[in-house]
Amino acid sequence: MRSRSAAVAAMAAAALMLAGCSAAGDSSDGEITLTFWGSYGNGGNSTQQDALNDVLIPAFEAEHPGITVDYVDIPYDSLLQKLTTSAAGDELPDLVRADLGWVPKFADLGVLVPLSQEMDDFDELADATYPGVLATNRYDGEYYGLPLDTNTRVMVSNQAALDAAGLSAPPVTFDELRALGDAVKGTGTYAFAENKLQAWNIMPWIWSAGGDIADPDLTTSTGYLDSPESVAGIQLLVDLYQEGAIPNLIIGNEGATATSDGLPGGQYATILDGPWMQGVWSGQYPDFDPVYSTIPAGDGGSVSVVGGEDIVLTQSSEHKEAAMEFIRFTQGEQFQIEMVKTGQMTVIPAFADQQNEIEPFYTTFATQLETAKNRLAIPDASKVDAILQEELLPAFEGTVSVEDALAAAAAAIDPLLPGAK
Repeated sequence: MRSRSAAVAAMAAAALMLAGCSAAGDSSDGEITLTFWGSYGNGGNSTQQDALNDVLIPAFEAEHPGITVDYVDIPYDSLLQKLTTSAAGDELPDLVRADLGWVPKFADLGVLVPLSQEMDDFDELADATYPGVLATNRYDGEYYGLPLDTNTRVMVSNQAALDAAGLSAPPVTFDELRALGDAVKGTGTYAFAENKLQAWNIMPWIWSAGGDIADPDLTTSTGYLDSPESVAGIQLLVDLYQEGAIPNLIIGNEGATATSDGLPGGQYATILDGPWMQGVWSGQYPDFDPVYSTIPAGDGGSVSVVGGEDIVLTQSSEHKEAAMEFIRFTQGEQFQIEMVKTGQMTVIPAFADQQNEIEPFYTTFATQLETAKNRLAIPDASKVDAILQEELLPAFEGTVSVEDALAAAAAAIDPLLPGAK
C-alpha cells in the first residue's frame, strides 16, 4: 500500500499527464473533476447545500489545485433509486453521501471501494470517529466508507408532566422508568410513548439491557436476540404497555397522537427522539422547553442507536486518489464544524466541545453517541424491521411470551445474516 504522500504525488503527476489528453469526466485542460452525489438540499432547505458549495468545496479546491468537485443534489427519496440504476449501468459518480443503511447494500453489489484496504491512513481516520458511527461502514470484514454526519436518539421529557407525576428529573434507569409508570396512573398522561417496533425504536432498550440482535460476526441471531438480557429489555416495554403506561402507538395504531405532538402537549411524559426535533418544536410549540437526557440504563448501561450518512467511493471512479483526498477533507475540523452550523452533528468526538458551544442542546446527544451502536449492517435490514414488528406484536397483545416472540424473530432473522450463508 502506497504512502499518502506518494499517492498524492502520483495523483498530481497523473493530472499533469492528462494535460494533453483528457479522460472521461475531466475538463479539456486536464484538471480532475470529481462528481459527488448527495441530498444536502433535501426538502428545499438550502443551508447545508450552500455551506458545501459556497464554503467547503471552494476551500478544498483551493488546497488541491487541479481538482474540481462537482456536487449534484438529488432529493433523498429519489437518490437510492438513482444509485441502484446507475450501479447497474456502471455509471456511478466518484463519491456518494449515502444513508448508512445503503452502505451494506452497495458493498454487497461490489460497487464500492473498501477504504480500509485502499487508504493508508484509514485506521487513523477511523479511530477518530465514534465507534458506533464507524460501524455503519463495515461489511464482510471491511470498511466501505467513513462517517460524514451522525445523530442518535435520547430521552426527551416534558418537565410539566414529570412535575405532575412527582418527579423532578427524567428517569435514568429502567427501575425509575417503571416508577414513572406507576406515578402517572390516573393522571391522563402516559409515562413513555414510541411509534412501532422496528429496530430503530427497540434496539436501545435491548442494548441497554445488555442484549443484542446478533453476534459480532453476523452469523446468528438465535441465542442473542432471544437471550435473557434481550428479553429483559423488551419485557420492560411490554409490562409498561400492559399496565397502561405506554399508548398503543407502539403497536402501530396510526390513530394515536404522534410523539412529536403528544410530548409538548403533555399527553406523554417521555419519548425517544433525535436532534432534528429541536427545530420542529421551536417552530410548532414555541413555549415547549424539551428536557434531554440519556436513555434509561439497564444492566448494559445507557445505549442508543446511531443514524446519519457516510461518504463512500465507487469502483466507477477514475480518480480514486483524488476522491480519497476529498474524503480526508470531510473528516477535518473545517468541514465538520461548518456542517454543525447548518444542523449536522459531527462524527468526531474531539470536535464535540466546539459543537456544543454552537448548539448547547447537542451536549446530551454527544454524550449518548459515545456508547451508541449501529443496527444490523446487512443488505436485508428492511426485512429485519418487518420481522420485529410482526413477531413482537403478539407479545404486547399478551398472546405469547416475550421470550417466544424474540425466539421467533431470531429464527426469521438468521437466514438474512451474511455470516450464516
